[in-house]
Amino acid sequence: MNRIQSALEALLERIDTPSPIVLADVMQENIDRMQAFADAQNLDVRPHVKTHKCVEIARRQVKAGAVGITAGNVGEAEVFAAAGFDDIFIAYPIWAAGTKGPRIRKLAETTRLRVGVDNLAAINALAHAMGDEPGLLQIVIEIDCGARRSGAAPEAAGDLALAARNRGLVPAGVFTYPGHGSAGPDARKRAAEDQDAALVTAVRSLSAVGITPAVVSAGSTPTVEFATNSVITEIRPGEYVFNDMNNTRLGACTEDQIALFVAGTVVSDWVPDQVILDIGTKALGREGSPEIGYGAIAGTNAVLSRLNEYHGFLPLHTVDFRPGVGTVLPVVPNHVCPVVVNFEEYIVTDSTGTTVERWPVDARGFLN
Repeated sequence: MNRIQSALEALLERIDTPSPIVLADVMQENIDRMQAFADAQNLDVRPHVKTHKCVEIARRQVKAGAVGITAGNVGEAEVFAAAGFDDIFIAYPIWAAGTKGPRIRKLAETTRLRVGVDNLAAINALAHAMGDEPGLLQIVIEIDCGARRSGAAPEAAGDLALAARNRGLVPAGVFTYPGHGSAGPDARKRAAEDQDAALVTAVRSLSAVGITPAVVSAGSTPTVEFATNSVITEIRPGEYVFNDMNNTRLGACTEDQIALFVAGTVVSDWVPDQVILDIGTKALGREGSPEIGYGAIAGTNAVLSRLNEYHGFLPLHTVDFRPGVGTVLPVVPNHVCPVVVNFEEYIVTDSTGTTVERWPVDARGFLN
């Protein structure tokens, strides 16, 4: 019986389903392992809190040695700043419209704030938002390394950084996201190599305009193992804290390193060779496919074949067990981040299931 199954068996009389269960001992091992890797490579860890959105977990990451946190938007940054975190990087191409300008200025006045940009218009908007104190805000230029998402061409980093400095903002460095490393096990190293090449080019671009970057920031969990080149100064993994089936399939973690699962109960078994769990898209999100399923039953070869909003379809014709109505099963999500936003709190235990705590998902619902 694996760690997830052992914990669930001990919890059965103390939880309702569906519920997200966190194994605190496995999570702490993941935190410590990532910190040890970074320390060995002389890298800073700035974990992305979008994965867990939980103040208590971020505190544990900082206690382990993280230099600060990464947030995905202004709202997340505000939640963690209010909880006492004072070194925050919003790794997103910020557009300071509406209320975002005043909110960013307030954050910059109370924390060491860095924000991402990838275009001149955004730089000008941020400078305008900072008014007569642009020097309070640090700018990190986002470059594209092959994910084809946001990010300027690496060769443009210098011109953008110079434009930020000319507006009184502080150009702190560059960052990128090698999202194409999630395409498959063989893609992880190739994406990390693309990241390396893009960041080297970007650093040269900054140097050409007389700017020495204080930070050269890399992600992600699937590629972090290969983020060992000489220009990178920090890494921004997020999913590593919990891990999930996608990272297991990619080879970025083992099943024993998965620290979060969703407990679901079998509620119907009328259809031959199929049971229904009380766990659908409202709990797991929609990530998956017919080929890999929409969540895996820990310790088995069974996967959910389909989800409705509140129904999870578990086919049994290829598995060697038949759970009856009332059976509680541990479902490991394909991608953990979309699961977290569906719940207000975590049920926190350890691999023995002997203790139970409840930690709020503090930044749940903060999307702007």
